[in-house]
Amino acid sequence: MPIPDSPDDSAPTGRQAPGQDQGVWAPPSGPGGGPYWPYPMQAPQPRNGMGTAALILGLVGVVLGLFIILFWLSWLPALLAVAFGAIGLRHARKGLATNKALAVSGLALGVVGLLIAACSAVFTVVTVQHVVDDSRAKVKKEAEKVRKEAQEARESAAAAEKARHLSFGEPYTFGDGLKVTVSEPTPFSPDAFAHGHAKGNKAVQVTVTVVNQGTRRVAVETGLPEVNDADGASAELVIDGSGRQKVITGYVLPGRKAVGRYAFSLPPGAADRIEVEFSPDAARWEDSYWSGPTR
Repeated sequence: MPIPDSPDDSAPTGRQAPGQDQGVWAPPSGPGGGPYWPYPMQAPQPRNGMGTAALILGLVGVVLGLFIILFWLSWLPALLAVAFGAIGLRHARKGLATNKALAVSGLALGVVGLLIAACSAVFTVVTVQHVVDDSRAKVKKEAEKVRKEAQEARESAAAAEKARHLSFGEPYTFGDGLKVTVSEPTPFSPDAFAHGHAKGNKAVQVTVTVVNQGTRRVAVETGLPEVNDADGASAELVIDGSGRQKVITGYVLPGRKAVGRYAFSLPPGAADRIEVEFSPDAARWEDSYWSGPTR
């Protein structure tokens, strides 16, 4: 029995594609005529990171924005949430991501966070400006009050100083209730044994009357006046043995008065006008001044 010829090793073992050379192998054809692969291709992973990050950053921005003192921290995560949300939404539209809802939510939260940050910033600026304006107004008001009080104090001091400068015959009441009057000086003729009077000078007598207008007795601690001539120089106190001079000492009873008489020697060129200083208690009350021409 004849042995069949062995098949040619060069013959193709698979299905020959039309138009192909007999010596070249080709993969099997699929149902549509294209190449057929026995193993399925793996689908790419969705790019959902941007949408998730947008949601997280949007939540952070909104939460931080709710705290007024932290608004300056909220704008950055809110801005990033808007940017990441927009990128995530674009990926979802292209089919590269599957979390479109998260991307939209993150985008919306980012916008809300930016609005909250902006409103908080405006509120903070307005509040701070209001506080600054109130502080400035208070400082200005206090400064005006101090200036007014200082002005009033100066005016009061000036008025008090003016009130203590009087003409002869005008009364001045001190704080302890003693009313003092200095009469117009009258000529005085010292005796031959007078002390403090130079030949050629003009001697005058000054009368000081102290009346107690209060309800208790008051001590006169300084009963001796000082006299300045027209040149501002202190006049010399004249002491003689005539007994016409009297120094106020001791207490003045309520409703009573004490009268002091004092003689002073004035140089001829400065004897036309004098000023008398007197205070019943120099340690407590400033001197008052009576001035005017001499006879």
